[in-house]
Amino acid sequence: MTQTTDVVVAGGGAAGCAVAYYLARAGVGVTIVESEGIGSRASGYSAGGLNPLQGAGIPGPLGPLAIESFWMHLGLWDELLGESGLDFQPRTVSMVKVAFGEDEIADLDETVQVFEASQGFSARRLDRQEVLALEPRIAPDLIDAVCASGNASLDSLKYTMALAKSAEVLGARIVQSCVTGVETGGSGLRVVLPDGEISCGAAVLATGPWSMEGGEWLGITVPVEPVKGELLRLEMPGPELSYDFAWAGAAVYQKPDGLVWAGTTEERRGFDLETSDSAKRSILDAASRMMPAVAEARVVKQTACLRPVTPDWLPIVGRAPGWDDVYLATGAGRKGILLSPAIGKSVADLIVDGATDLSIDPCTPERFVEAAPG
Repeated sequence: MTQTTDVVVAGGGAAGCAVAYYLARAGVGVTIVESEGIGSRASGYSAGGLNPLQGAGIPGPLGPLAIESFWMHLGLWDELLGESGLDFQPRTVSMVKVAFGEDEIADLDETVQVFEASQGFSARRLDRQEVLALEPRIAPDLIDAVCASGNASLDSLKYTMALAKSAEVLGARIVQSCVTGVETGGSGLRVVLPDGEISCGAAVLATGPWSMEGGEWLGITVPVEPVKGELLRLEMPGPELSYDFAWAGAAVYQKPDGLVWAGTTEERRGFDLETSDSAKRSILDAASRMMPAVAEARVVKQTACLRPVTPDWLPIVGRAPGWDDVYLATGAGRKGILLSPAIGKSVADLIVDGATDLSIDPCTPERFVEAAPG
């Protein structure tokens, strides 16, 4: 069976759904093809933190795109809430970072520097007594701390579903199937499914850790590999946390449903999605060092997901080399939720207008062309 649409988006994670959302807003007919369900992979298991000022490539080549995408997030909240009817719990948050050793002070210094230098953000140093006044459950042998304000947080699964639902409201379709190839020929571009194909004017591969397979269809190298991350959802004794807390080896986040999320791990285990006792112990040990009360918490759920990571830890965003009508939106690693609006808007811009004002130059697929076959 052959279907037709203007654009096919392969992948129902945050990047793919954001591309579909911005295309639908531009009046483009778009079909999302997703095999497991919207947000069923890494996008549905992210802690949902939006920190545009720190992380791989930030400050650095990813910094401009990260801050652009952050402000796009805040501008989207009311629209997505209204269009989708889904409460993805968007909110601004403050984060307390603590240090237990002298070798950790430099990270606090950098946090103060970047937050104080960024409009809409702030940071202040805290001494031991100030931290314990904010949260008495923090380990009392800390030697320094910073309270950084201006970041945001949301429910990543509901956010991804809100993008998809809003795209549907604007005319997009969602097809539950698996893309098995992309072909071109006399009748134009075709996205191949197990039971047929979709003829289209353009296709977007937003398939996360499985993007290398898409590169094989296109005859190019798409160097994205899975990096496994695990999180714990905890019932903590005592009152809810008023801040996010982070240390060099741990982070804990209070969620609106009353649970505390703790994490995270980072392992190269191929496509292994099984949770592990070793990861659980590692997370609990590190979180308990920062906040001993974690040792008394009940583990409600342990999750694992595969983050799509490139060799330089920057996403791949733009037209596929050698193709006029195929685009890539993948490889955002631990910043996938943060970067999704900018990735979605920039790819939609390229399809509709042939150019974008967003800062995707460090992320273009061409940087990997030298490694491509032939």
